[in-house]
Amino acid sequence: MDLETVTERAGPREFGPGDEMPEEYREAATRMIQFHANSEIMGAYIERPFIRQAPSLDRKLAVSAQVQDEIGHGQLLYRAAEELGVKSRERMLEELASGEGKFLNCFHYPLDDWYELPMIMFFVDGAAMRRQATLKRTSWEPYAHAIDKICFEEGFHIKHGEDILRTIATGSRKDQQRLQAAFEKWWPRILQFFGPTDDDSTHGEFAMEVGLKTMSNDDLRNAFLNAYVPKAKKYGLELPEYPRVEYHESDDYYEVYEEDLDWSEFFTVARNELPTGAGQIEKRRRSQAAVEWVRDAIESPGQGGATPAAADD
Repeated sequence: MDLETVTERAGPREFGPGDEMPEEYREAATRMIQFHANSEIMGAYIERPFIRQAPSLDRKLAVSAQVQDEIGHGQLLYRAAEELGVKSRERMLEELASGEGKFLNCFHYPLDDWYELPMIMFFVDGAAMRRQATLKRTSWEPYAHAIDKICFEEGFHIKHGEDILRTIATGSRKDQQRLQAAFEKWWPRILQFFGPTDDDSTHGEFAMEVGLKTMSNDDLRNAFLNAYVPKAKKYGLELPEYPRVEYHESDDYYEVYEEDLDWSEFFTVARNELPTGAGQIEKRRRSQAAVEWVRDAIESPGQGGATPAAADD
């Protein structure tokens, strides 16, 4: 199939492993799905410390289940990407561990305390749901199938994150102040979750033409604002002065001044050059190396192998 035919036929779940797709499509789809898979894995890494730090057994169990879900989502997505025939799952995991693989900006920053956890579990997961809901109509069918399961489970994650947010927001004055401080710290990063503006997006136009994406970065960002600014206000959170967010009363929608966002730092993150992100990648590399003996035992049963250091750092 040539690229012109792909563009003409592009529609929800239109293409699958039985189609001979052009190289441009296969590479674009692989890049997009690999990025998503990497983000699921690295998102689990910043949430994992809260299995121990959560304030109750119920919270520990819920965080533990969520971390397992995110790792599972990553594996589903690597499988969907693998079927494009460009890279194996092993290669994509190696690229993530080596720092070559890219992932979402928010997961390059550590979570410093419990007050910051709902910034990921409610706002970032809410942003992810906003984008993933549109990907149910992506043109690569294996990706859409994976998204069906991911969206189902992410709905529970968001509800858990909102419950944590509600508990803190209705707590003491000190709890509310610390929640507001966490919100002001994370809000600009969350608004950049959807990537660069449409004018600066390198791959967005092609992805839309061949049906891999169904909404642009700017449209997704505005849709998120319209849904989540009211939710933030519901829990007593005040938007920081910058980046400026304007409410257009006549049309009932919010719009961010994108020039107020720190795009220089965003692109540093995108290159995997932010020091905290490099630290996250190093943790991933050590964890992958620590369980190498498991993969060896599965691939070569009966030969055994050395057991290295624990992988829980």
